[in-house]
Amino acid sequence: MKKILLCCAAGMSTSLLVTKMQNEAKNTGMESKIWAIPVEELSNNLNGVDIVLLGPQIKYKLNEVKAVCEKLNIPVDVINMIDYGTMNGKKVLDFALNIIK
Repeated sequence: MKKILLCCAAGMSTSLLVTKMQNEAKNTGMESKIWAIPVEELSNNLNGVDIVLLGPQIKYKLNEVKAVCEKLNIPVDVINMIDYGTMNGKKVLDFALNIIK
């Protein structure tokens, strides 16, 4: 099972993207847990996570999030602004999976 955590400012704006990513994973038969949280809740949500993706609106927090996640060997990256803006669940899921191969 792949566990993909998305972080944004309040955890709300990313919920639609999470749904699209979950649907894409389901359509490909992949077992996954994909969820979104406010970045302030990051430390409490890292158990078993395969990757953390940041919404482009908080890319300024990248170094801070990496510092937390590196201790647990969890990769971190920022979601492409266009893919985020168009809510392209397939592209964002593929992006995450390519990193955690």
